[in-house]
Amino acid sequence: MYALEFTFGFIGNLMVVLGYIVCLPAWKSTNVYLFNLSMSDLIFLCTLPELSYNYAYNLKKFNSSLCVVNRYILNVNMYSSILFMMWVSVDRFLLMCHPQREHILLTLKAALCISTLNWIWVTIQVIPLMIFIIQDLKQNGWTVCRDFGSLGEARVTLIYTGVLSITGYVLPLLALFLSSQRLVSVLVKREEMRGTSFQRPVRIVRVATIMFLVLYTPIHIMRIARIASRLPELNLSKCIIDYINAIYLVTRPIAYVHSVINPVFYFLMTDSFKEALQDKWRHIKRILMTAT
Repeated sequence: MYALEFTFGFIGNLMVVLGYIVCLPAWKSTNVYLFNLSMSDLIFLCTLPELSYNYAYNLKKFNSSLCVVNRYILNVNMYSSILFMMWVSVDRFLLMCHPQREHILLTLKAALCISTLNWIWVTIQVIPLMIFIIQDLKQNGWTVCRDFGSLGEARVTLIYTGVLSITGYVLPLLALFLSSQRLVSVLVKREEMRGTSFQRPVRIVRVATIMFLVLYTPIHIMRIARIASRLPELNLSKCIIDYINAIYLVTRPIAYVHSVINPVFYFLMTDSFKEALQDKWRHIKRILMTAT
C-alpha cells in the first residue's frame, strides 16, 4: 500500500505543485491553503520508498536521523492536512458570504499568516512525540525505529495520544464539519432563491469531511487501543496484543490514502486552477504543432 500510495500520490501532487507554480498567475487565499496541502503531501510521499523497502524486507534497523525526520514528516502531514482542508472549507464559506473578498480572512496576507501558524501549531503538537522517539532510540542504542504505538511508557504515551487525537483530529474535524454544514446551508438557500444548482460544491465539501472521517478514525482508535494493550494492569494475552497491533498496522497506510485523493480536490475546489492548466496545455500544444 505504501508503494502504491507513493506511485500515484507523488505523480498527482507533483503535477499540482508544478501547476500552481507555473500555471497560476494570480493566487487567492484558497490557493495558498491548497498549495501548502499539496507540498505537505509531496514531502510526506518522498518518505514512503524507504519505509516500504524496510517493511518489505522486515528491516527493523533505521538510520536514527532518518527515523526522527520520517516520523516528524509523517505526523505533521497527517495533522496539517486536516487543518488546511478545514481552512479551505472556511474560506469557501466566507467567500459565499463575502463574494467581493472584503473579509480580512479572504486576503492573501491573512492566508499566508494562517498557513505559517498552522505549521507552527502542528510542530508544537508533535514535539512530545519527537522526544519519545529520541528517548526510545537512546534506550535501544540508536538502531531500532519503533512506531508511535510502541514508544515509551504506556501510560504517558496513552495520555499524549489522547490529547493529540482530540486537538489534532477531533476538533479540526468538527470545525471542518460545521463549516461544511454552514456552506451547504448557504448554497441550498441560494439554490432556492436563484434556481441555480450548487450540487457540485455541496458534494465536494461533504466528501472532504467524509474522507477524513473514514480514513483517520480507524488509525486514531487503533493507536489508542495499541498503546492501551501495553498497560500491565490489563494483563492481555500475547495473542490479543498481536491482533491489536496487526489491525493498527493496517490502519496506518489506510490513513495515508488521503495523500493520493487530495489532488482531486485541487482540481474540483477552484475553477481558476483548472482553467490555468487547460490554458497552459493548449499553449504547449500550439508550440508543438508549430514546431512540427
